[in-house]
Amino acid sequence: MLQIEDTIVSLAIIEKKFSCDLKACKGSCCRYGDTGAPLTADEAATLERIWPELWPYLRPEGIRAIEAQGTSLKDIEGELVTPLVNNEECAFAVMVDGIFRCGIETAFNAGSVDFKKPLSCHLFPVRVRQCSSFKAVNYEEWAICRPGVTAGVKQNSPLWAYLREPLVRAFGKEWYDKLRWSAEEYSRNNVSRKRQ
Repeated sequence: MLQIEDTIVSLAIIEKKFSCDLKACKGSCCRYGDTGAPLTADEAATLERIWPELWPYLRPEGIRAIEAQGTSLKDIEGELVTPLVNNEECAFAVMVDGIFRCGIETAFNAGSVDFKKPLSCHLFPVRVRQCSSFKAVNYEEWAICRPGVTAGVKQNSPLWAYLREPLVRAFGKEWYDKLRWSAEEYSRNNVSRKRQ
């Protein structure tokens, strides 16, 4: 584990290689999960606000699910999440060329909304959990992300570098610079140990 400010970061964030391979995984993170994507209260309010602008970018079944369940709801643990279609894919997911993609991000890229997508989606496969006095930043290893691990190894793409934009969004540039420095030091030390 690594402590940066008020966060405890799993060493897997530094050690793992990762790069999404949508052609291989087909956007499965938008499709499979126990519940919808985790949301903050602010994100839930934002989805409610931008909902009318999202309509043209969503599938009819997604729109129906959102109309029935709301733009957000609480899961069995009382956490805010996005609604699902038939207890499977996220209601905000769209299908493009056989790949599940985020309809919110599609609307954002088109300039229709000012919200890219939930931070939990942007950070995936990293999850942030608020504990009593710190935030835990962990890598979640899911079978659906094996293509991303394979691609990351092939491209020599560290997870922390691949997720630069969402990590800066979550914690700020200064925090990210500390993570980068720690990762580079950790890597140098490991190379030194292997040579001995």
